[in-house]
Amino acid sequence: MNSIIKTIRPAFLSLLVFTVLGGGVYTLSITGLAQVFFPNEANGSLVEVTLEDGTQQVVGSEFIAQEFTSPEYLIGRPMWETNLSPDSAELSELRQERIEWLTTMDPQNEQEIPADLVSGSGSGVDPHISTAAASFQIERIAAERNIDQAEVEEIIDRHTTSRFLGFWGEPGVNVLMVNLDLDGLLD
Repeated sequence: MNSIIKTIRPAFLSLLVFTVLGGGVYTLSITGLAQVFFPNEANGSLVEVTLEDGTQQVVGSEFIAQEFTSPEYLIGRPMWETNLSPDSAELSELRQERIEWLTTMDPQNEQEIPADLVSGSGSGVDPHISTAAASFQIERIAAERNIDQAEVEEIIDRHTTSRFLGFWGEPGVNVLMVNLDLDGLLD
């Protein structure tokens, strides 16, 4: 019995020490550093708007997509299952339904529908679309809101991120921020 305790004791102490270090000290120190250097990101990059009555309300996060389906809004990527095989019949059917929905929403638009408007992102909640996908929707949004296309383009440009370090990745348009700006809810 004594030899079992001698064998188990170091393992148990190691478990205890590494649980405290990895689960407590490391987690708290990283959270503390994030709060000091990146407070907005550490708290979820929440978007808060001022309503007509003067109250503040959180309407979402800059980094999590929301689904917009009304024609006066910029439409983001579809929010559907992301674990379907690229050649699955179910995914093909979802894409076809999405193409038909976009065509019905904007029947006079004869441009080719950008791929990111008919394909889900890896996470399923990507808040950005390509500049091509945003440009595809400018005419419809302007007509629905009865505003000039240049005004819609300007709003989209304000919420377009450039390539990381000037060469890495592609520019992206934050759908939530554009839609809030279109509604006049951003300062």
